[in-house]
Amino acid sequence: MRASVTPHRSKGEPTIGLINIVFLMLIFFLIAGTIAPSPDPSVTLVSIAELETRAPPEALVITAEGGLRIDGVDWPGTPEDGALAYLETLPEPRVARLLVDRAAPAALVVSLAEGLRGAGAERVVLLGERAVE
Repeated sequence: MRASVTPHRSKGEPTIGLINIVFLMLIFFLIAGTIAPSPDPSVTLVSIAELETRAPPEALVITAEGGLRIDGVDWPGTPEDGALAYLETLPEPRVARLLVDRAAPAALVVSLAEGLRGAGAERVVLLGERAVE
């Protein structure tokens, strides 16, 4: 006597549920993305692509060669002395703003930032520019 063996079929993965969820998410993001009102079509926005950039007058500029510029004037001494002289010109609370050339030595920037904090700067802020897209 032989026992009859019926093959056991495994159930497939429930892909229809996954498809429904993805579809609902697509609909949600399409609707949510259009909630913000469009700008008035009669208003022409300004273009800042040609905007001239210059350092704020209260910023300490660190050049690509590692020199310092305070109020538009090159500092003749060491960068450390220049940073301390710059710090003395700041009102309380002292917030040091560093405008760093992207080719400036990183070790110098870190050293000056640490020196400014150690000498009494409440904060040290690095300034940069936002890329125009």
